Amino acid sequence: MNWRRIIFTAVLMAGVVSLLLPLTVRAEVETYVIDKVHSMANFKIRHLFSKVSGTFSDLNGTIWLDRNNLQASRVDATINVYSIDTNHEKRDSHLRSKDFFHVDKYPIMRFVSTKVEVTGENEGVMSGELTMHGVTRPVKMPFKILGFGPDPWGGYRGGFEVATVLKRSEYGIDYGLNQKGSSAVGDEVEINILIEGIKLGPDGAPFRVQ
Repeated sequence: MNWRRIIFTAVLMAGVVSLLLPLTVRAEVETYVIDKVHSMANFKIRHLFSKVSGTFSDLNGTIWLDRNNLQASRVDATINVYSIDTNHEKRDSHLRSKDFFHVDKYPIMRFVSTKVEVTGENEGVMSGELTMHGVTRPVKMPFKILGFGPDPWGGYRGGFEVATVLKRSEYGIDYGLNQKGSSAVGDEVEINILIEGIKLGPDGAPFRVQ
């Protein structure tokens, strides 16, 4: 058996495979940072016989996106809880207090993804851990990829939307809830997050469209 020929052939094949990988298996992972000026987390919650809506306007985070293999994508994002706005300052102050979010002690919500399941073209469900009010729980975040393209300033952006429902009582925010889970203010919170991401280049600076 000619071991030199076998070793030479193996090395040659490994070299060929390594040259082909960038064209096939290796997909580009794009990095997007959340543009807080054009991103927000909206919510609705039951109040008596209607619903009240509000917004968290201070979002930060990073999206690592593999368009050819969405399962390999991931997210790490935070919300500044103090940025809550329901268009009523007295209510907003109450929501920031110990009765609800207790922002002096828990100023930040954080979501870190752990898994992505694709459910259709440009959409799926992102599983992860959400930390809010000092409690960390697993959650599922259905998402849609809205599109990509150059912006008016020479950069490149992506649009994303997330919609889910959370129970505030599961995070220890149970002010006003009785034993049956009903009150003037509901337990379930409908969440709709709109994200505009700015693509970064390999150097970590905003990607410039040539």
